[in-house]
Amino acid sequence: MSTAIDRMTGLRPVVLTGDRPTGGLHLGHLAGSLAERVRLQETCDQFVLVADLQAMTDNAGNPAKVAEAVPEVVADYIAAGLDPTKSTMFLQSGIPELSELTMLYLNLVTVSRLERNPTVRDEIRQRGFERDIPAGFLCYPISQSADITAFRATKVPVGDDQLPMIELAQEIAIRVNRLGGSEILPRPEAVLSAVTRLPGIDGLGKASKSLGNAIQIGDPADVVREKVRMMFTDPNHLRVSDPGRVEGNVVFSYLDAFDGDVAAVADLKDRYRAGGLGDSVLKRRLADVLEALLSPMRERRRAIGRDEAMAILAAGTLRARAVAAQTLVSVRSALGMPVLV
Repeated sequence: MSTAIDRMTGLRPVVLTGDRPTGGLHLGHLAGSLAERVRLQETCDQFVLVADLQAMTDNAGNPAKVAEAVPEVVADYIAAGLDPTKSTMFLQSGIPELSELTMLYLNLVTVSRLERNPTVRDEIRQRGFERDIPAGFLCYPISQSADITAFRATKVPVGDDQLPMIELAQEIAIRVNRLGGSEILPRPEAVLSAVTRLPGIDGLGKASKSLGNAIQIGDPADVVREKVRMMFTDPNHLRVSDPGRVEGNVVFSYLDAFDGDVAAVADLKDRYRAGGLGDSVLKRRLADVLEALLSPMRERRRAIGRDEAMAILAAGTLRARAVAAQTLVSVRSALGMPVLV
């Protein structure tokens, strides 16, 4: 890891990213920010958050689900290529400074501003909350802003559905800086991946743990092949000879995301549109591509036991807390609050 002096003098960009521990990570995470994180850890100071407090905002009735998923998420990080000597992995609930920053920021954001967030509106509808919205869920974008600003992050790898969260973090940073009369917090910028949103295997929305329509990083080979076999294609492509539709075809979306032979995929699209190419051929190719991708990840994942995953998380949380504590002192000072030493 680079030194604290490197961070304070701005020698390397700072990245903050993370996931809710509600189950294992899936190919949507891999195609989105996970692959970008692996790249960024070589040139940036990267903090990777296991957001257990945020996961509790809609899992308060089942806290064991969240706790059990924490080491699973860390194992997925290692499997995907994150290196704990290059990326600081930490547990959100292990850093009380984040909760204090959240409380301070709550006073800088209105309820109407939170209700205008399109991502939160979609998630409220998906979960059927209607007006019975847990207060923590409505306010979780503020908690995300605390996570981002606590480490003075300048880059945040996200999918396009998370752009409203980055906008809020930017607004909060501007407000704190204005109140403090100096550049206390940098304005974070979103880093979008080439694949911003991977569809679920059912074609009904994006791949999601909660919807059960995703291929998990830790899925066994036979499960992956079965999920590929069930993928939504073109419902009007009834016979091999029928021309097929590529747009909205989940198999092609996954081939675009994970098949490195771009020319071969382009040829498959042409043949499918013309007619004469069966769905089973596409699915066999995709299953082979995914097996080549996931097999080494599966081996790395199996090598990480629960105790080792939690030890990695404990060490990273200790490092991350020292950085967040410094930021909290600066924010308290900017807001004119007493700073006790």
